[in-house]
Amino acid sequence: MQHLFYLNKYFVKYRRRFLLGILFIFISNYFQALQPQMIRQALDLVMENISLYRLYDGFALQQSVFDHLGKTLLIFGVIVLVLALLMGGFLFLVRQTIIVMSRLIEYDLRKEIFQHYEELHLAFYKKNATGDLMARVMEDVSKVRMYLGPAILYGINLISLFTLVIISMLRVNVTLTLWSLLPLPILSISIYYVSSLISKNSTKIQQQLSKLTSISQEVFSGIRVVKSYTQEKPMGHFFHEESQSYMDKSLRLARVDSLFQPTMLVLIGLSTIITVYVGGLQVAKGAITTGNIAEFIIYVNMLTWPVTSLGWISSLIQQAAASQKRINEFLEIKPEIISPQSAVRSGQSAPTNLHGLVTNHQSPVTSHQSEIVFDNVSFTYPDTGIVALRNISFELKPGQKLAIIGRTGSGKSTIADLLVRLYDVSEGKITVDGVDIRQHDLAALRQRIGYVPQDVFLFSDSVSNNVRFGRRDASQAEVETYTKHAAIYNEIAELPEGFETVVGERGVTLSGGQKQRVSIARALLKKPDIVLLDDCLSAVDTNTEKRILGYLSNDIADKTAIIITHRIYSLLEFDKIIVLDDGRIVEEGTHSELLQNRGYYWEQYEKQRVEDGSENGRMKPGNNLWE
Repeated sequence: MQHLFYLNKYFVKYRRRFLLGILFIFISNYFQALQPQMIRQALDLVMENISLYRLYDGFALQQSVFDHLGKTLLIFGVIVLVLALLMGGFLFLVRQTIIVMSRLIEYDLRKEIFQHYEELHLAFYKKNATGDLMARVMEDVSKVRMYLGPAILYGINLISLFTLVIISMLRVNVTLTLWSLLPLPILSISIYYVSSLISKNSTKIQQQLSKLTSISQEVFSGIRVVKSYTQEKPMGHFFHEESQSYMDKSLRLARVDSLFQPTMLVLIGLSTIITVYVGGLQVAKGAITTGNIAEFIIYVNMLTWPVTSLGWISSLIQQAAASQKRINEFLEIKPEIISPQSAVRSGQSAPTNLHGLVTNHQSPVTSHQSEIVFDNVSFTYPDTGIVALRNISFELKPGQKLAIIGRTGSGKSTIADLLVRLYDVSEGKITVDGVDIRQHDLAALRQRIGYVPQDVFLFSDSVSNNVRFGRRDASQAEVETYTKHAAIYNEIAELPEGFETVVGERGVTLSGGQKQRVSIARALLKKPDIVLLDDCLSAVDTNTEKRILGYLSNDIADKTAIIITHRIYSLLEFDKIIVLDDGRIVEEGTHSELLQNRGYYWEQYEKQRVEDGSENGRMKPGNNLWE
């Protein structure tokens, strides 16, 4: 239960509903416990008046006695009906308080987990599978809700009904009470055992079902590969084996589940037989009346479901505790990348200035101040231990342009991740406008940067909404303007529903180049102070690239820009170019200076010039434009 203590804050939040629910349960059960007493009195009245009715056999008074008895029984019937209605009314209020409370807590808990996921650092997502994250926010929260709702409701119901019924039974006859309740502990233990078996088998079935779902998803997502390698039959055979395993587990569950109902009926029937037999002996002794036997039978049947549910409640609590433990594991992880204000509020150590004082400086949102400085920056990935950058230093004045070129794995994308603070540097520091980015407000910093990552991602939404993702108040005219700048407007216009066409999961209906261009439009629409493009034109042809770069040179003319690429972009002027290799800067300078060095940059330039098939690829001195 210690893992479930985390939920106590929600019980405090919804204490009014919770306490009212408990009150309504007791009131509902009170009216339920009165019904057998009314039935007992009615039955005793009938038994007592039968002899009186027969005394007047053949006399006119016999009809009067019969009419009086009928009216009295009708009154008892109405009373029982009213009690049943009152019980049902309060039971409705119980569900409106306890069950509604569980749904509200489920909503709050899912929101809390999702928000916490959003705050966690990038390394967390690299270490944990997406499916596991989703399972905790969906399946595990659903199991916790079963504890918050049904388990608590029926648990309190069990306590209150047992208390009221046992007190009522003991008031009538202690001996008959003990004998009547004798099979119920056995029933509870049996149901608990069967429920445990059902729970274990259900878990195995859920795991196998998840496996089947994953296999299906992979085969359907990679159907092109499956078909091209003619692997339909092997994959079908593999799926058949896993389906057979699922069926076998389901049949085992069905066999276990078949024990549930017979076990319950046998033990309830045994309890009824004991009540009738022992009750008959007590009636013969004159200790109780015939109506008490009927009253006890009703009481025993009334306790059947609460006792039966004991095993089920225990199983729900066990599953909820296991699920909450999994949820707590992630909720207890503290985000490593946070704003200084958030750090102070949460009690974590906040970034400090050179004098050790916490700085709550926020980045001024202005297009004229976007100076970027990397000061001796080194970085090692915390999840793998790979050293990505070693002593990287460069400076960009407001409005300057930087190109970063290098082989795959040289650390180019790591610079982008560090600048948007997806990670924090291991050594050195990065400053924007003279302030360490760890001291900037995180949201304000990222809002100033228009970032197109190497791994382009589009949401399953319309093209228009994907473009305006970074600035949701952008007009449709602005969306269309920037898609023209990204050379994607015409292709969007030809889609079935134009800009309102839904692109599918991860933009699956678009090509790689189209997704890149939509992402460029999305970044530029933000009107950022800093533009950060990470190999964002790798999937477009040369002509499209030239069109985009032509627009881009105007769009980023007054912005600080860093462009990470494998290619040498001739249509953009760069104030500075750095070449990375194994996390180090091996070349640095302008285009002309790097060509004179005849190093990696010169090799790439010559190779690209030959690939492009251009003989007029020489550059004007001091310029980055093709002749």
